[in-house]
Amino acid sequence: MTVRDMQEEVDAWISQFEEGYFSPSTMILRLTEELGELAREVNHAFGEKPKKATEPEGSVAMELGDMLFVLVSFANSLQLDLDQVFEAVMTKFRTRDQNRWKKKKLRDPDDEKGG
Repeated sequence: MTVRDMQEEVDAWISQFEEGYFSPSTMILRLTEELGELAREVNHAFGEKPKKATEPEGSVAMELGDMLFVLVSFANSLQLDLDQVFEAVMTKFRTRDQNRWKKKKLRDPDDEKGG
């Protein structure tokens, strides 16, 4: 599935309801809420705070999925094309950060052949 496909599927889902998209301020609040839920799952899975025995099992993947849904919804509500947004941000990173970190050395295929 492409990003465009995701945007179209989310739009089809939300467009079936009278309420439609939430306002930008509500979208930010929803994204913040989902980030908190993701942070909780990451903390339980990888941090120092294991879940209580009484807490239901969660999923980092599902929380990321929830964030993605809200992010796509937010972009759609603002009529932003996420393919264009992503390309613009990657251009920014490629330009601004191209020499920021030490790059990995490329392997010479001849070294692996013993030649």
